[in-house]
Amino acid sequence: MSNRDGSDAGRDTDAARVRARLRVEEEAAEQIGTTLDERTTCAELSRFLCRHVCDAAAVDLLPVEPAAARPAPRGPALQRVASAGLVKVLQARFPDDVTGQPDGRPPALRALDEDRPVTATGFLKGGMSVDALAVPLPVHGRPHGVLLALRAGGRFAEDETATVRHVARLAARHLAHARRYASVQRTAMDLQRALLAEPGRPHPNLELATRYLPSGSSALVGGDWFETVRLHYGRTLLVVGDVMGHGLDAAVDMNAYRSTLRYVASTDLPPHRVLRQLDTAVSEDEARRPATCLLARVDPARGLAGFASAGHLPPAVFGRDGTAELIPVPVGPPLGTGVGGYDLITRALGPDETLLMFTDGLVERRGEDIDDSMARLARLRLPAGAGMEAVLDEVLLRLDGTHAEDDVAVLAARLRPHPGPGPFTGRGW
Repeated sequence: MSNRDGSDAGRDTDAARVRARLRVEEEAAEQIGTTLDERTTCAELSRFLCRHVCDAAAVDLLPVEPAAARPAPRGPALQRVASAGLVKVLQARFPDDVTGQPDGRPPALRALDEDRPVTATGFLKGGMSVDALAVPLPVHGRPHGVLLALRAGGRFAEDETATVRHVARLAARHLAHARRYASVQRTAMDLQRALLAEPGRPHPNLELATRYLPSGSSALVGGDWFETVRLHYGRTLLVVGDVMGHGLDAAVDMNAYRSTLRYVASTDLPPHRVLRQLDTAVSEDEARRPATCLLARVDPARGLAGFASAGHLPPAVFGRDGTAELIPVPVGPPLGTGVGGYDLITRALGPDETLLMFTDGLVERRGEDIDDSMARLARLRLPAGAGMEAVLDEVLLRLDGTHAEDDVAVLAARLRPHPGPGPFTGRGW
């Protein structure tokens, strides 16, 4: 074979090696970082490397710390990783390669501080050699952790080391995105909790219990909320609402609805007129998201409850024997549309009955008709004489509210025993 033929063969081999490496890196881009969960990303990174490059892989992440407490982006941070994780393994298993330097700092730490991979070779019992490759996971100069890849019986080739380093950088960016997303989600949850503070205290003649459960999905918090407003003559207005959508905007809109409702309800209008006023006020702001809302004005002295709905699911009443009854409240359009048209329905409510109001996350399930979902609620039979908190515990357990695909807000109310009927005031609904 001529020198020219040999050169061509060499170039073909090099080209084939480059193409193979590109295919691996393209596959990594598709298979690593499929979610915004850092644990999943670490697992995807380890599985990918074990399929293509090494026999075992693991990731040691730096803990998430407040900005004021973060260590410097170089040596101190990676020394913390070394003190508890993978580089410590290197130092313990391969002391001849990574310790004993004049400056007292292992070259493993110096290399990782400088964003360079570290390699070391050791031997297992029986004489089998093990090659170890430690690669930092940096983004914009800030380390997120260290990747350790191990291979038994052979060393990492230069191309393989380059591939591991490329994949580590890819994973590091996804880890940074995951942590930023988690930070935003924590902020949104803190805002939601702040906005969804304990509802106002009802009159002493009414027992109340509430729960809010954020969705277990990756979506941000939604606009589910509840509220109570004290009215004249011992009456209390109970409110459950749901702003459409998720995220900070939905939480902010929820707070706007809640504030406006308190103001409108203070005029002591009947529930359907409260919704009408609220719809008119909110529809003037085009940026405000639509919302559903259910109102119940409870009058313990007369044993009555008046209901009005703006696109919301009906409430349920559990009787003395624990069986449920759905209240057929006429459904008007959601708030914020400006259409109006809300009707009032009244129902007797006794001290041995429990009123349950909720958002759709409690009952709705993917692929299930809403009528079937409500029928499942109507079939519930709760323990007779259960306390208020026990009622919510049982409802959430039976309907699997802790694994709902959407946020869940639920409110339960029960009349307290009254010594006698109050005086007739002549007030109407």
